[in-house]
Amino acid sequence: WHWPTAWCHMFLAPLFAATGLLLRLLLRLLLDLHALFFLPHREAEGFKEQGNAFYIKKDYEEAFNYYTKAIDMCPKNASYYGNRAATLMMLYRYREALEDAQQSVRLDNSFMKGHLREGKCHLSLGNAMAARRCFQKVLELEPDNGQAQQELKNAEAILEYERMAEIGFEKRDFRMVSFPFLRCVMRPLTAASFRQISAPLSGFLLSSPRSDILRMDSTNADALYVRGLCLYYEDCIDKAVQFFVQALRMAPDHDKARLACRNAKALKAKKEEGNKAFKEGSYEAAYELYSEALTIDPNNIKTNAKLYCNRATVGSKLKKLDQAIEDCSKAIKLDETYIKAYLRRAQCYMDTEQYEEAVRDYEKVYQTEKTKEHKHLLKNAQLELKKSKRKDYYKVLGVDKNATEEEIKKAYRKRALLHHPDRHSSATPEVQKEEEKKFKEVGEAFSVLSDPKKKSRYDSGQDLEDDGMNMGDFDANNIFKAFFGGPGGFSFEASGPGNFFFQFG
Repeated sequence: WHWPTAWCHMFLAPLFAATGLLLRLLLRLLLDLHALFFLPHREAEGFKEQGNAFYIKKDYEEAFNYYTKAIDMCPKNASYYGNRAATLMMLYRYREALEDAQQSVRLDNSFMKGHLREGKCHLSLGNAMAARRCFQKVLELEPDNGQAQQELKNAEAILEYERMAEIGFEKRDFRMVSFPFLRCVMRPLTAASFRQISAPLSGFLLSSPRSDILRMDSTNADALYVRGLCLYYEDCIDKAVQFFVQALRMAPDHDKARLACRNAKALKAKKEEGNKAFKEGSYEAAYELYSEALTIDPNNIKTNAKLYCNRATVGSKLKKLDQAIEDCSKAIKLDETYIKAYLRRAQCYMDTEQYEEAVRDYEKVYQTEKTKEHKHLLKNAQLELKKSKRKDYYKVLGVDKNATEEEIKKAYRKRALLHHPDRHSSATPEVQKEEEKKFKEVGEAFSVLSDPKKKSRYDSGQDLEDDGMNMGDFDANNIFKAFFGGPGGFSFEASGPGNFFFQFG
């Protein structure tokens, strides 16, 4: 009976040991997979829940931050992009919201809320055709979706109004243009959608020297309100207020005219306060006033573009150049034809030595307005870009570009002594090589900046080697010896560990 027991121990024990090892390895693999896939998902879900809580409280900026953290943890989750799109819509950032909504449906084409939000963004940005396609997709996924059914009706109505308005404008028939426009006024549209529909009528009203609308509808509150809106969104706020006030005289209970009038007056007052503070040199106050003005009506794109550009001007005065660049970019995003914003941003790029970006902006300006001034600005930026790609001898010596001859000599003396090879004779080979390189650059810089002819060519951006001045072959020691009094006239001597003094012969 004992022999079979020994046999079992001999053959089965290793099998059990191998099985245990395999189970441990499998458990380890499962733990690693959990850490790799499930923990990030759980953390991302936590961020999403926090984002939801802030969204409910209407703290959309914080909600945006937490949804972004969730996306960073799990960038393939469609619902996270959908939630962030909804938040961006509440912040009136429709273009960014559109990108997130589109990404959500790319990740999950059956994500109904993603298609719905994409459609709303298209509608808010004035693209009723694209909006209609999105709402139709929602109804394919969920035929009884009441919100999509209503939004589809809105999109189709707007497309029909656009068609009618364009026909009326071509015929120069005011009544045919104003009917669809007035119908759109009754709908809750954003500025982009409003301007999309109002473009034909706006052009007709603002360009007509006879002001037919006033002769034909001088007592029509809706017509007066429409004319006021056209002017308001063209940044003609004073005139817009006049029409809103007249509309309210005709119809005191015209709520839309009252709201538009209040916004227009508040926007005008805050902008003027900012302008006054700027003229008085109170830049911090002006910055705050322009910031407050930007919160009054996010839908007034033209006025807000000017406010961003004004705030950028103040920012440049306060040396907040990065913020000024950002504000100019926001102004350009609102109005891609805003030349003043391009010029302001280009100047900020020049001030921060971002010459390639400056050249791009000046090229855009010059393509739009081919004036001598814009051509000069472009050439200057191109020159600075060219100069930035070579050695900056002023930086090598540590002097300003307007340094005097004496300042250049003093700087050379200091840098040459600092980097002279004899001073570093006991250093490592790597340090010696680096210091020798710096010593040579200091000699190059001095040889150019101390010579009026070379300095002039260098400052004008010309290549010194065009005149046969090969800066790679010259001997920095010759400059050093000449500066310090002739050959053999200078030496370093140690006066203690790490301490040196120099002697003249």
